[in-house]
Amino acid sequence: MSVRRIRAYGAHVGLLAALGLVAAMLVTGVPRLANGYADRGLHADVDRLPHLVRDVSIAVEQFPLDSPDATVGRADLDRLADALPQPLPTLVQRRWYAAWLDESKLTATGAAPPMDGGATKQVGVRAQTGVEEAAVLTDGRWPRTETDQPAELAVSTAVAETLSLRPGTQLRLTGSRGVAQAQVVGVFEPRDPDDPVWDDLTLALSPVVPVADGEPYLAGAVTDWAGIDAVSAASGALSMYGWRYRVDEQRLDTSMLEAVTTAVAETRRTEWLPRSKTHTSLDFALARFAEQMRVVQALLAIVLAGLVASLLGLILLAARLTVRRRRDELALLRARGASLATIGLRTLAEAAPVQPVAVLLGWLVGTRMPGRSDGAPWAVLALAVLTTAVVPLLAMHSQRRVGLVAGRADLTRQRPSARRLTVEASVLVLAVLGVVLLRRRGLDAAGGVDAYLSSVPVLVAVAAALVAIRLLPWPLRLAGRLTRRARGALLFLGVARAGRGAPVALGPLAVLIVAVSTGVFGGVITTTVAAARDRAATLTVPADAWLTGYAFAPDAADALTAVPGVRAVARVWVESNRRLLSEAGPGAKALGQARVLVVDGPAFADVVARSGVDIDVPAALRAAARGDGPVPAVVSAKVAADLDGAAVADVQGRLYEFHVAGVADDFPGVGLGVDRFVVLPWQALPEYEFTPIIPNRYLIAGDDVDQARLLEVADEAQRRRQSAVLGVEVTRAQVPAAVQTWRAYREGLERTGANEVLTLAFTASAAGGTALAVLAVGFAVLADAAGRGRMLSRLRTLGLSAAHGRRLLVYELVPLVVVAAVTGAVVGVVLPRMLGPALGLSAFAPGVPIRDHLDPLVVGGVLATVVLGLMAGLLAENLANRRMRLGEVLRLGEES
Repeated sequence: MSVRRIRAYGAHVGLLAALGLVAAMLVTGVPRLANGYADRGLHADVDRLPHLVRDVSIAVEQFPLDSPDATVGRADLDRLADALPQPLPTLVQRRWYAAWLDESKLTATGAAPPMDGGATKQVGVRAQTGVEEAAVLTDGRWPRTETDQPAELAVSTAVAETLSLRPGTQLRLTGSRGVAQAQVVGVFEPRDPDDPVWDDLTLALSPVVPVADGEPYLAGAVTDWAGIDAVSAASGALSMYGWRYRVDEQRLDTSMLEAVTTAVAETRRTEWLPRSKTHTSLDFALARFAEQMRVVQALLAIVLAGLVASLLGLILLAARLTVRRRRDELALLRARGASLATIGLRTLAEAAPVQPVAVLLGWLVGTRMPGRSDGAPWAVLALAVLTTAVVPLLAMHSQRRVGLVAGRADLTRQRPSARRLTVEASVLVLAVLGVVLLRRRGLDAAGGVDAYLSSVPVLVAVAAALVAIRLLPWPLRLAGRLTRRARGALLFLGVARAGRGAPVALGPLAVLIVAVSTGVFGGVITTTVAAARDRAATLTVPADAWLTGYAFAPDAADALTAVPGVRAVARVWVESNRRLLSEAGPGAKALGQARVLVVDGPAFADVVARSGVDIDVPAALRAAARGDGPVPAVVSAKVAADLDGAAVADVQGRLYEFHVAGVADDFPGVGLGVDRFVVLPWQALPEYEFTPIIPNRYLIAGDDVDQARLLEVADEAQRRRQSAVLGVEVTRAQVPAAVQTWRAYREGLERTGANEVLTLAFTASAAGGTALAVLAVGFAVLADAAGRGRMLSRLRTLGLSAAHGRRLLVYELVPLVVVAAVTGAVVGVVLPRMLGPALGLSAFAPGVPIRDHLDPLVVGGVLATVVLGLMAGLLAENLANRRMRLGEVLRLGEES
């Protein structure tokens, strides 16, 4: 019997099963996806960290103190790794032991040029595990130092070319108390320069060439353990010994953040060996990521609360619709003596074979989502119980009293019961209290995500829905009076039915408001964060691209402009911690330090305009010209507070007077989070033929710029500048040029931290909110499909056409859908402003203030939701009319 009843009411049973399946997928799949995205973001963030931050390094100076023996520490490599606080031992991927003499402690000289003259050569010496396996010899052999023999060294091809070294070259390494003899025995090339084994051997792969007079060469060489001991003993330079442990980011996940952070902090506080020091900042990096995760988890909880609340509302509406369609059947059973328990068991027998299976299927689909399980099966179990029991409970509730005459379902009660008013008032109080608590405490509760605070936006939306439901009949009644005078009866009938509460739309109206507010809330947050990131990208890269280096030749602009894709360039010089003085004379008062940015005002503005970046270059910088007085400058508020309207700035060792022409909170190109800066107009500064201002950056406008050619030209300009300063031909730029595009920087902001989880949260809110809003409109139509069918059948006997029937439905739905959409949109827009800093969005756009931003696309999305809702209503009406056969609705006994 139950199988036949399931088949007879298959549409209702299937609808409820589908909603249960979607709800189970949502509560299972979205957390898994969020965990997967969060873990991937954590892996990417840790992988990008410098080794000094990421790795756990333990260093000891001169160990053991009485008799240097670099090999002693190798035995402690595994022991120290196993002794690290849990869970670090299980996370250590690679480990190295090294002994070294810093380049600042040794000066290298030789018997032949260039080692016997010119600039000072400071060469560090290092022995480290894993180096020979990570390199390929191109000449000679690896060091094997013998007792009482010179220390043997191996150098990279870059060092050999820079210092003119080859196997057999004799060197003297002078330290604080003596001279050590050394010999180059091999030249090597790294197999992979990005291999972490080379992180502490940067100078061994890329030596630093002096740019100005008085600066030294800086380089590094590789030796063996006996070589370190020999150089240390002969030169008197104290050697360092260290153990470095790399945490494998692929073994990390966000559930381990707190444990790993605590373990790393404990590692830094522990003295592993006498006079040892532990170097790492991994705990701070993980703490920053954890802060982002707490914010995004709270935001995701808000979105899920809205979507789940909407789904639960639809499940309740589907159950009510099922009970309403079976009202006569249930009333007949009661009239024949069936008890409430009998009715409950009868409907439970129909739901039990279907609803738990649907929820289980949704759970299975959700568990197949990529990511890590969140371990919360109770939610799926609750859904299975809810979808199975909701129809039996509502059926028993509807048949508490046996009645033979059906009342009208299209009239709302003019005087709601005291019980209902109490419930509605309680919802309003909870919403207001939640907003107050959110503004005071924020979403980041100490024990994790707070269920009540996360549901506050839903409570606010429900409260707004209750207010809208109470207020809606009044304007509709007024509109009904006005439409009495209109031609035709369709408009009047539609408005009248909407004003009387038909089609029992109060439930769908509340669900529609919650769904729309959830979608709009997600849209507003998304556009707000996107606008802040756009601003951050513009302040960091104020044009299509930034070209950075150490020092370019003064005439590099022409060569850079000739690169394919480049339309315009602007020279820039920027440096931090430059002196500010009250005046240029000997009695000048120090006014602190600031970052000084020198820009060619007209060229800067031209490049910005050609790039299409939203930047307004102040007129004072654009129009400044060379004269006798101080030049105009734009300064930060903190610098302006220290000045008396004018000061002197240090630019490449020369002092330039300026007066404050403008005060700004930020300036493009200065950098994020800089609160002390001075921007000077290049074209107004006096320059001299032999001491011109040397640019170290170029702002570039261009599409599809040939970056390889651009870097090649830039490095050539740097080599020409270095050669002119040193008076010798330079073959390698001290700091290779680098280019950063606006687009790449902006895309990088999307890939850092927990941004993918943030994107998932608000994509789900926008898509889910729209879909659930459309479903809510469909339920509004289906809720009174039978009553509307009777009305249309009667009107068709008076000549009503099918087109007129669809227009009547539109007139009936438009007030409800528009009011719900507008109310939900207002709630979604107001919530971010109402909650303010409690959302913690500043974690996703650091260095830039978060300002609420309403994109026109969000408004367009609300309008599209209204249109889709009306179309869904028309489709549901058409399907219902076909199923009921309007021509047969008025037959005796089928009025219900």
